[in-house]
Amino acid sequence: MKIACIGTYPPRVCGIATFTYNLRQSIVEYFNAPSSIFIVAINDNGQTYDYPEEVKFVINQQEQPDYLEAAEFINKSGADVCILEHEFGIFGGDSGIFILSLINNLKIPLIVTFHSVLKTPSFAQKAIIKSIGEHADRIIVMSHKAVDFLSKIYSIPIIKLKIIEHGVPVYKFDQAACKKKLNLENKIVLLTFGLLSNNKGIETVINALPDVVSKHPNVLYIVLGKTHPNVLRHSNEDYRNSLIKLAENHNLKDHILFRNEFVDEKLLFEYLYATDIYITPYLDEAQITSGTLAYAVGTGAAVVSTPYWHAAEILDHERGKLFDFNDYKELSSILNTLISNPRELQKFRNNAAEYGKKTSWPLMGREYIKVCVELSKLKRRASPSEPYYDMTGVPYFNLKHIQVLTDDTGIIQHSKFGVPNLKEGYCLDDNARALLMALMAYQFRKDEMALRLVPTYLKFVNYMQKDDGSFNNFLNFRRELYREDNSEDCFGRTIWSLGYLVRFAPKDAYLQAGKEFLVKATPHIDKLKTMRGIANSLIGISHYLKKFPNDEGLISILRKVSGKLILRFGMESDSKWKWFEPQMSYDNGILPLALLHAYEILRDKTIMSVALESLTFLDQVSFKKGYLSPVGTNGWYPRNGECTQYSQQSIDVMAMVLMYHQAFKMTGEEKYYNRMFQSFKWFLGKNDLYIPLFDHETNGCCDGLDFNGVNRNQGAESSLGYLISHLIVSKTFESYNKKAEANLAITDRIVTGFLKS
Repeated sequence: MKIACIGTYPPRVCGIATFTYNLRQSIVEYFNAPSSIFIVAINDNGQTYDYPEEVKFVINQQEQPDYLEAAEFINKSGADVCILEHEFGIFGGDSGIFILSLINNLKIPLIVTFHSVLKTPSFAQKAIIKSIGEHADRIIVMSHKAVDFLSKIYSIPIIKLKIIEHGVPVYKFDQAACKKKLNLENKIVLLTFGLLSNNKGIETVINALPDVVSKHPNVLYIVLGKTHPNVLRHSNEDYRNSLIKLAENHNLKDHILFRNEFVDEKLLFEYLYATDIYITPYLDEAQITSGTLAYAVGTGAAVVSTPYWHAAEILDHERGKLFDFNDYKELSSILNTLISNPRELQKFRNNAAEYGKKTSWPLMGREYIKVCVELSKLKRRASPSEPYYDMTGVPYFNLKHIQVLTDDTGIIQHSKFGVPNLKEGYCLDDNARALLMALMAYQFRKDEMALRLVPTYLKFVNYMQKDDGSFNNFLNFRRELYREDNSEDCFGRTIWSLGYLVRFAPKDAYLQAGKEFLVKATPHIDKLKTMRGIANSLIGISHYLKKFPNDEGLISILRKVSGKLILRFGMESDSKWKWFEPQMSYDNGILPLALLHAYEILRDKTIMSVALESLTFLDQVSFKKGYLSPVGTNGWYPRNGECTQYSQQSIDVMAMVLMYHQAFKMTGEEKYYNRMFQSFKWFLGKNDLYIPLFDHETNGCCDGLDFNGVNRNQGAESSLGYLISHLIVSKTFESYNKKAEANLAITDRIVTGFLKS
């Protein structure tokens, strides 16, 4: 068997690094083969380390390409299974999101050890853990509390979860001998060890010591460990110095020893065996695993701790004593009681030692090996075989966030996270898009809330239309026009929504209003110069002509402005660049989409040819990775240049969904049906960072996909883009299945009739 293990690794100073090292040692000893496991190590903050030979690949924390290369390396390494040591803070991107790139590209079974499980995760943290949970074949945790959290908060199936407790290296020392060697004879030794940071609560112990020392003058409290590297980077030794100052104020110079070093494992265990009482005074309950606590219990130390989650669980059955967070008086009382009652102290030591026999690294390593052997028999399927058109797990359609963004004026264009940003006011662009969404929601789902929203958005369109038929775009929260903007994009999107309203108006009054507004704007359509202004208008005119097919004036305009797109395509495209412009920028799918709509009315083969030719080129650019990766707005994609990967926008994804839907409708080719679903899955995590942009808490959609995570703002454009895409995909899925069922029923009748005959 060959195992790949991903994590931090010595000489990096880190608790996970020590864990990874000990896990590897136990596996090597079991198989008696150093080649049985290799390490993929994680560097931090530009640091480099002199790794031993078992480290075969190094990932630089903030370099996302390294994660993809690591996945490829592991896949080609011959490894049968991969173990990932997960902890927030050691992987790159927002909340360590880059690790998803690696695990999503692995082709061998995956085991994940969670060293922390959060009770109240952020949006990104929860999404990352859920994604890991979906892709991992087995998840290992070190406490029952972690199992409870993962199943209830993150919806990870319990069948995937397994408890393997934190391993403890095997050392056997005599306490008296250790005390003598460390010059601790005749001392009652209290110990806390680990990387020092200001959540460790060391000040609680220092405040408790004066009362303890007054009764037991031979007490010595040792704080063993370097300051955490992250703390040093941000605040130097401020915390340690504050502790030293506090000890001086209490006149405890002779009763506290600060050892500012990361000692080797053998010396650490000599300190542990020399200890009478081990203390973990952490300040927060939210610690699901503590390696230092596991070591202390494993060596048979009597432990006194605050009731953080791991301590409350592991110190049960009289393996230790608990005191409340920050309660130095309770701590001093417990310490005095234990020191004054050697028999009671020994009872806790004995119970801890008995428990520690079951958690040695050789035993825990064997448990990992059992899981590896079991999973090595699995064959993980490559992701392209997954069904793209499965609606299982797609969130239910919900207008909750749109209601939050909409007031009696219209829909507010931006938000801070999920909270409307009133300072940015309103724009016609978004209200036209909101009108389109509301009409679709009522048409497809008979959603009464959507119907109630229609007049709000429609009256906004009316208010923003100028006397000459063109439109203003921006309105501040005081309902004052500002930022003079003759946006052709805005104009085109408004024509689109009005055309759709005319075609699918739920009430005649809305139809008549929409028709009046659109006809008033018609003289400006022929004057449009920008490709997207033209394209959006084309879609609106096409919808209008579905309702009024004999309007010769609009048919003429449709033919003329379609010709503008065809002409631009002929001018800009060549054998390698099949596009309308010298660069691909934003909302690209709207251009082929518009021609597909125009073809539906005009039935011009040239229009269809250009539509499919440009669609195919856009498809090749956007799906070269096997999933949708739209052109990023941070530089776009110039001819003969590099395609920018980030920042990706929801508006681009919506255009792709609609484009493939219309192509499927026009051609009946199932490849477009599949691409439509693939594009929609971008919202749900099938993207470059493998993280969803849809927020289950707000029912909104995040504003974009950046290189290190999602833009958590949830403005109107992105949320409406998601909802329009959702409506199109779900309706198409429903219609397609009904058609398939009808065809199956016809086939059954034919076969039944044949058999009867």
